[in-house]
Formats: sequence, C-alpha cells, structure tokens
Amino acid sequence: MDVTLAGLRVLREVAERGTITAAAEALGYTQSAVSRQVAGLEQAAGARLFDRHPGGVRLTGAGRALLRHAVVALDALDAADRELRGAGAADGPVRLGFFPTAGAVFVARALAALRRDRPRIRVSTREGTTPSLVRALRAGTLDIALLSSRPPHRSPDTDAPPLRVEPLLETRLAVAVPASGRFTGRDSVTAEEIADEPWIASPAGAQEPLLGVWPGLPGRPRVRHTARDWLTKLHLVAAGAGITTAPSTLLPAVPPGVRIVAVEGVAEEWRRVSLAHSPGPATESANAVVRVLREEAAELAD
Repeated sequence: MDVTLAGLRVLREVAERGTITAAAEALGYTQSAVSRQVAGLEQAAGARLFDRHPGGVRLTGAGRALLRHAVVALDALDAADRELRGAGAADGPVRLGFFPTAGAVFVARALAALRRDRPRIRVSTREGTTPSLVRALRAGTLDIALLSSRPPHRSPDTDAPPLRVEPLLETRLAVAVPASGRFTGRDSVTAEEIADEPWIASPAGAQEPLLGVWPGLPGRPRVRHTARDWLTKLHLVAAGAGITTAPSTLLPAVPPGVRIVAVEGVAEEWRRVSLAHSPGPATESANAVVRVLREEAAELAD
C-alpha cells in the first residue's frame, strides 16, 4: 500500500479531532488539502476509512486498523529522531491528558512530585473532555490520560484492542457557593434551595459533556454564565455571580470567597477518576509518571 507520512499524520489528526475542520486547523492545512489526503489514503487502502455524519467523521473498521499501524509507524519515527539526537529512553517525553477539574490539584501535585524524583522526564500536558482524550489515546498523540466517568462505569470506548483502564479515585460532587450571602456559614444545602439559583456552567454538547449544573435538578436551571476555565468559574462564584457544581477534590484550589458545600436530600453524586493508556507496552518514563499519579491519587483519597 503506497501511503505518505503526511497522509498518516492527517489520518491520525482527523481521527483524534473528529472533524476535517478541526484537523485542518491543528495541522495548519486547508480543509480541501486534508480532504484530498483522506481521499488519497482511502484510494490507496481500497476502503472507506471514515464514516461521515452531521457532527463530523468516525473511523470505520478499516480506518481503525490503518490507524493502529499508522500510530506504530509514526511513533517509531519519533523514537528514531530522539535516538539520533541522543535523547535517553528512560527520560523520554511523556504526553499526559486530563479532564478539566483534574489539572488544578491532581495533575499539578503529580508533576511537582515528578520534578523532585525524576527531573529529566519531560511531560507535556493537554486538557480535554473524556471523549476527546480517548480519541487522542487511540490516535497515539497521548501516552496516558486521566478520564472521568459516572455510574455505571463502562469502557471508555468499544474499539479493539481495549485501552488499559485503571480506577484511581472516587470523588464526590459538591456545590461551590459564595462565602457570603444566602449560604453563609453553611456546610450543606438542599436541592430545593439551589434549584432556583443562578448557575455558572461549562458549555456542553451531546458528545462532549462538561460539568456545571447539579445533575437532576427539578425544573429548568437558570444558567447565567458559561465558562470552560475552572478558575474563572470559581472566581465568578466568589463575586456572587452564581453557583456551580464542583468535585470535592478541588477544595485545595478554591479561592477566597468560595465555600464547597454538600447537597442534601438527594442521592450523592460520585465520579470516578481513571488512568487510561494504550494497550501497547509503555516506556520507562511513562511508567514513572503512572507511579506518581497513583501515589497522588492515594493521597487525595485519604
């Protein structure tokens, strides 16, 4: 099969991003150039590699098979480049992805510990939703990812071979409220009390759910502000602009003027933090990052 490196990189990017447009932006190409590369790959493979749908594209069975080999080939070229430049395998780069609320405390603490113990390991990080992180793992652009899931906890995707997924931490959801105002001095609130409050929520789509309004509130919650950045959301809470749902693990990063309180009168909401990586063998440096993440998860669980 006659394919080019550029074609394999386009395949990986489209598979990860989920749309031709997003892949073109990431690569610095035009949409038509990416479409031509995909068409050339499909012609060389003799099979359709993507199914088109209104929200973007999804890999077909043939596309998933070719992607697995493309990831191996591209990773091998990257490894050869590092070897030629004299980079050590034991201290090689590690690409870590994490869902938004994991960054402020969990990931920051793990990277600080890693710098103390293995300062030569170079970790690059990327924040994303769990579905986008899973796509990146499959595309080989991430080595490790911290994923979030809600009960019932299913496999993050249905592709084969399955990703290696290891539960790390169970975290309870709570609500961030202004320290002064209606809930001053309170350690808990009821669902009825917060149902009519103005909410600060993350924008979300059907395939990219994000945290914001408390799950299952009666009526139609009033979302007054939308923001993806958690620092922005928490400072909006401090300013009295509204309230927002937050995991209890964010407590060490909460700014002045914000309280994290439990929600009573409804079933507790729990989320699982899992560590996922591709089914292939991991590098020594990736294993070192995994060990640090496990240790930090154990400390947060105490």
